Amino acid sequence: MEVRIERRREERLVGAVFKGRVTRVLPGIEAAFVDIGLERDAFLYAGDIQDQLQGVEEAELEQDVEEGVLSRSINQLIAEGQEVLVQVVKEPLPNKGARITTFITLAGRYLVLLPASTDLGISRRIEDSEERQRLEDLLAEIRPPRMGLIVRTVAEGSDPSALEADLGRLAQLWNEIDERSQRVKAPALLHRDVELPMRAVRDFFDESFEILWLSGAEIYEQVVGYLRQVAPELVGKVQLHVPEGTLFERFGVESELERALGSRVWLPSGGYLVVSPTEALVAIDVNTGRYVGEVDLKETALKTNLEATREIARQLRLRDLGGIVVADFIDMENPDHQAQVMAALEAELANDRARIRIGGLSDFGLVQITRKRSRGDLVSQLTRPCPTCRGLGRVKSEITVLLELRRKVLERIAELGGRPLRLRVRPEVSTSLEGEQRAILVELEERLGTRIRVEADTGLRAEEYEILGG
Repeated sequence: MEVRIERRREERLVGAVFKGRVTRVLPGIEAAFVDIGLERDAFLYAGDIQDQLQGVEEAELEQDVEEGVLSRSINQLIAEGQEVLVQVVKEPLPNKGARITTFITLAGRYLVLLPASTDLGISRRIEDSEERQRLEDLLAEIRPPRMGLIVRTVAEGSDPSALEADLGRLAQLWNEIDERSQRVKAPALLHRDVELPMRAVRDFFDESFEILWLSGAEIYEQVVGYLRQVAPELVGKVQLHVPEGTLFERFGVESELERALGSRVWLPSGGYLVVSPTEALVAIDVNTGRYVGEVDLKETALKTNLEATREIARQLRLRDLGGIVVADFIDMENPDHQAQVMAALEAELANDRARIRIGGLSDFGLVQITRKRSRGDLVSQLTRPCPTCRGLGRVKSEITVLLELRRKVLERIAELGGRPLRLRVRPEVSTSLEGEQRAILVELEERLGTRIRVEADTGLRAEEYEILGG
C-alpha cells in the first residue's frame, strides 16, 4: 500500500530544523530565500512565516493565506540578513530548493509539540465525541506555557501518563534545539528527525497491524527498546527476519515495486489504468480493456469504474503521487452510477494519510484530486530520465533521424570539400538508408560529388549518428 525509501547517501531533510539566514526577499511573489547550508537556498513563503513580533496568531495567518489575503507583506514579516529558525516541509528537487516554514513541529508517538504556537488540536481521525472531549481536557491540563499541542490518532484511548511522558520527551528535545540555536551561527543544522525505520514505527505501527517484520539485529533492538517505553503491548508483534534471501524477496515486495514503475495497472475484471505523470499534473485513464461485461455497456462502465476507484487510491499512495491528479473515468450517463463511483472514490481516499481534496465529476467523466506530498514520487526515487529520450518516453523514428542527418551533411558541404565521407548510424537507420530511403544517399553523393560509406554501429543510441571524413 505504501513505500518509503531512504538511502544513507541521500538523507531525508523533511522535519529537520535549521538556523538560516535570509538571502533575498521577493515582494513580487511574497516569498524569501533562506540559506540553510544546502546547495540551493530554501524557499520560504509569506504564509509560512510566524509573525510573532506583530502578534499574528498562526490560525489567523493560515486563514488569511487560504482566503488569498495576507495581513502583512513579506517585507513587513522578514528582512534580508535576518536569522530565522526554520523547518523543512518539502524535500529539495533537482531544480528547486527545499520548502521551509517557521511553524516548527516536533512529532512524538502520541503528540505533536508546537513550540511557537498556542493552538490545541486533535486528529480528525479520532471521531468519538466523548474521546475527543477527554483528550481536549487533558491537553488543557498538560500544555506547556506559550506552546501548542496536537493529539495524534494513535493516542485514542491512551492513558494520561503515556501522553505526559511523550510530552516530556518532546519538551526536552525542544529545549536542546533552542539552546543550540543560541550558540551557533547561521546556517546550521539544529535537529534531524529519526531515521526511517524508527519513524515508521512511531508514526504508523499500532494495534491494527498483525506483525512488524524487521531486517537487521541493530534496528530490531532499537525498535523493541523504543516500544518498551511507549507501547509495550506491541513488542510481541515485532519479528526479526532471519536472512534466507532478503526481506523484500520473501514477501514479493521487489516484484510489486517493478509493477509500480509501469504505466499500465490491471484491474481484477480485465480493465486497466494508465498512469501518466507530467510536469503539470498526473493523468490516470480508466479503460475497460479485456472486460466486456455481462449485461450492458452501462453496467460494464460502472463495474470498471468502481474497481478503478480502489486501485486509483492504492496507486496514489504506493507511488506517492502528488499535486494535481486528474482521473478520467469511463463515461456514465446514469446519475446513480456517478454517485456510486464518487462515493466509492471518497471512501477509498479517506484511508490516505496525505491531505486530499476531491473535485466533482465533470460532464466528461473527469475528477480532479489534489494530494499533498513532501518528497519525490516513487518513480523519481527509483529511476532517472533516459539519456536517449531525455525523459520524453519516445525517440525519433528512423526517417526523422535520416532527414536530420541529410540536413546536417548538406550544411557541411563547403567544409567537407568533396572529400570521401563516412556515416556511422544505427543498424536500422543503415538498413533504411541502403533500402527504401536510398534516394537520400544518392542525393547526398550527387550534391557532395563523392562516395559515401555507411557503417552500422550497434553502440550508438537510438537518435545518435556521426559524420566522419574518409
